[in-house]
Amino acid sequence: MTVRIGTRASKLALTQSQQAADQLAAVGGFPVELVRIKTEGDVRTGSLSQMGGTGVFVAALRDALLENACDVAVHSLKDLPTGAAPGLTIAATPKRVDVRDALCARDGLKLADLPAGAKVGTGSPRRAAQLRAARPDLDVVDIRGNVDTRLGRVPGLAGNAEDSPGDLDAVVLAAAGLERISRLDVVTEFFETDVMLPAPGQGSLAIECRTADAPGQSGSAEGSQGALAQALAALNDEDTRLAVTAERAVLARLEAGCAAPVGAYAYRKRSMLYLEAVVCAVDGSKSVREKKATDGLTEVGATLLGIEVAELLLAAGAADITDLAASR
Repeated sequence: MTVRIGTRASKLALTQSQQAADQLAAVGGFPVELVRIKTEGDVRTGSLSQMGGTGVFVAALRDALLENACDVAVHSLKDLPTGAAPGLTIAATPKRVDVRDALCARDGLKLADLPAGAKVGTGSPRRAAQLRAARPDLDVVDIRGNVDTRLGRVPGLAGNAEDSPGDLDAVVLAAAGLERISRLDVVTEFFETDVMLPAPGQGSLAIECRTADAPGQSGSAEGSQGALAQALAALNDEDTRLAVTAERAVLARLEAGCAAPVGAYAYRKRSMLYLEAVVCAVDGSKSVREKKATDGLTEVGATLLGIEVAELLLAAGAADITDLAASR
């Protein structure tokens, strides 16, 4: 059999989907092919929050799975809505890469070096809020486009086309995406999580398939023991799965939409799972941040940890400083 892998057609999506495809083929011993699928988010322009959120990058891929136009779909996990998709299962979360956000600035500048009034581009309300909190004197500009288009807005960056607009002083992007397309050389500063907490699921991929084709779970009649299911199970990294489960549980409990400035980062260290999350006012003037840990190293334990941290955020006034439901 040839396993058909649904993917968006952007450079980053194709690169990460091909990487996942190569891993599946190596483990499963079957041929693979990429199926390019155009999503609403690839067609429409304007602010992501105005379009209805990150789900605009996912719906067409999920439809293709349900219609048997592909066998698996590869997503950036941070793009997936937290609600369940009937008939589909996240069958694998491969080992996570760098979770951090990265500054790509002209002249090698770091955040502290940017002059007052410098124009910094991002399409993420979460990044924008944390930028404004760190540097209230910056002019944070809402931008769209693929990675190369965004980098082209900054003059002098390696790899930019000669006709790039170069109208911004810097942009902020996910380090993981830059790494996957081999453009880490444009990074002038990596933001540690105490400065900028990443989006829930950032740095992680989600490989989704029809529930009937997913690896079988103990105690459940659903799932498969076929070659695809076994290969997907082999690609799954349990520590990554626990971490992103906790992060996404924060979002779900907050009932937060894509335009809500919410960051979360979880990681396992020995016998504990640690989670930290933040909710910011859009203008960066206020924020609440909470952290907690658990020794419950199961998906249930990770989910409960996310809910507990979300409850702490709500008790600290998270709902009062920002519109958590923005763009739901």
